[in-house]
Amino acid sequence: MSKFWNTTLLSVALFAPIMMTPSAMRADDRRYHDKRHNDDHEWNDHEDRAYREWARQNRRQYRPFEELRESDRQRYWGWRHSHSDAILHIDIR
Repeated sequence: MSKFWNTTLLSVALFAPIMMTPSAMRADDRRYHDKRHNDDHEWNDHEDRAYREWARQNRRQYRPFEELRESDRQRYWGWRHSHSDAILHIDIR
């Protein structure tokens, strides 16, 4: 019986970090992949301001980025590659 508990304890110790990682990442890490440019973007205050500007320029009602269709997200990333923080006058301090 002791072998069973040792194996169970070892299994729990090995799988616990793996099982906890997705929820921890969702809370702190919002990254999006740009398929067309094959790069990743971190969602932060600067990105949110740029996204709001994109929505305004394209006459779209604001919706949270995660609710957009994938095709609209890719349109945004294409636009974002040609509109840096400096061009959009986003303070990058």
